[in-house]
Amino acid sequence: MPSRQHSTSAKTNTESPSADPGAPVETAYRKYWAEKVAAYAKASIAGTDLKKYAAAEAYAAAETEVNALKAKGLVATGEPTLAPNVISVDTKRQVPQGSIVDCTDVSKWKLVKKASGQEVRLPEDRLTKYVTKVVAEKWYGHWVIVRVTPEEKAC
Repeated sequence: MPSRQHSTSAKTNTESPSADPGAPVETAYRKYWAEKVAAYAKASIAGTDLKKYAAAEAYAAAETEVNALKAKGLVATGEPTLAPNVISVDTKRQVPQGSIVDCTDVSKWKLVKKASGQEVRLPEDRLTKYVTKVVAEKWYGHWVIVRVTPEEKAC
């Protein structure tokens, strides 16, 4: 039975050979990031839809990172710039899976002290534009991000 996609593109359906099977995977990834940015901006997952777009390792990692920000009294302002490229989509698997390679640029995503708004100085030599490997799976009719692996490799 074909699953119905809930994305901004009404024509996107992974069951149709004429549709771009990567489009809903990329949409889920971008929504995952939008919710992650919202969570980082207030150092809380509460009130975000992160759980709708992230599961398994990806959700656990985001939750850990947000809790660490909260414990340190930090929030993030701005947002990263994404350049995702859907590498593969396999809808014939029992659990359909897609993979993305992204060039994630976090140079405009700043950590600030929540109480004062003062920017936190980070090491000058840190990698701010790096390769991220992503695995998405289709759970209960919609794509979720299950693993996000930032690499120590510039892009």
